[in-house]
Amino acid sequence: MASAGRRAAVVCRAQAAPAAAAASAAEPRLRLHNLSPQDGSRRQNKRKGRGYGGHQGGTCGFGTRGQKSRSGSGTRPGFEGGQTALYRRLPKLRGICGGMPAGRADHVVVNLDDLEAHFSAGEEVTLAALVSKGVLHVSGVDERLPLKVLGGGSVTKALSVKAGAFSAAAADKIAAAGGSADVQAGRAKWTRRAYERAVAAAKAEGKDLVADRLKEKKAKKVAKAAAAAGAKSKATA
Repeated sequence: MASAGRRAAVVCRAQAAPAAAAASAAEPRLRLHNLSPQDGSRRQNKRKGRGYGGHQGGTCGFGTRGQKSRSGSGTRPGFEGGQTALYRRLPKLRGICGGMPAGRADHVVVNLDDLEAHFSAGEEVTLAALVSKGVLHVSGVDERLPLKVLGGGSVTKALSVKAGAFSAAAADKIAAAGGSADVQAGRAKWTRRAYERAVAAAKAEGKDLVADRLKEKKAKKVAKAAAAAGAKSKATA
C-alpha cells in the first residue's frame, strides 16, 4: 500500500510539472501596458460619511475629538502639531542646490597644461577639438557654455586658441609662446522673435532650419560617442 501511494504521488508530481509550466507560459509577460501594483500594497482612502445617512455613526469616520474631527480645512501640509517642522529644521543650502544662480558655472574651463599635452605646434584649439581629443567631457547643460582658458601650467608651443574667455595669465603665456588667443562671441540669448526670424530667413533660402539643427545634434552625438570610444580604447591599451 505504501509503495502504491508513493507511485501515485510521483505520477501526480510528474503530471503537475507540465501543468505548472503551461500555466506560467499562459501568463502574460510584464509590459508597460499591464503593470499594476501588488495585491494589498495600495488601498483606497477611507470614505468619510456626512451625518447618520453615511451609515458610519455620529462621528462618520472622523473620530471623536481633535482638530481633524472638527469642521474646516484641518492642518496645513508639513504641520507637525506645533513643534519645529522638518522643512524648518533642515539647514538652508547654498549655491545651485539652494536654487541660487550664482552657484552655476559660467564656462567650461581648461588649463594650459592640457593644451601642452594634447596639442602640437600650429594646431587650432577649440571646444570641439578638446572634446574630440577626450580632454573635456561635456554633457547636459555644459554643452551650451563657452570655453575659458586658465593659466594653470605653462605652454611652449605656438597654438591658435579660440575660446569665449581667457584669464590674463593664460593670454600672456600663449602670446609669449608665439600663439594667438582669439576671443569668440558668446552664444546669443534665445528669443522667440529671433528664432522665428531665423526660420523665415532659412525658408526664404530654401532650407529647413529645424532639420539642419537636428542633423547637427546627431553629428555631435556621433562625434562624442566616437571620442569616448577612442578614449576608452586608449585607456585599455
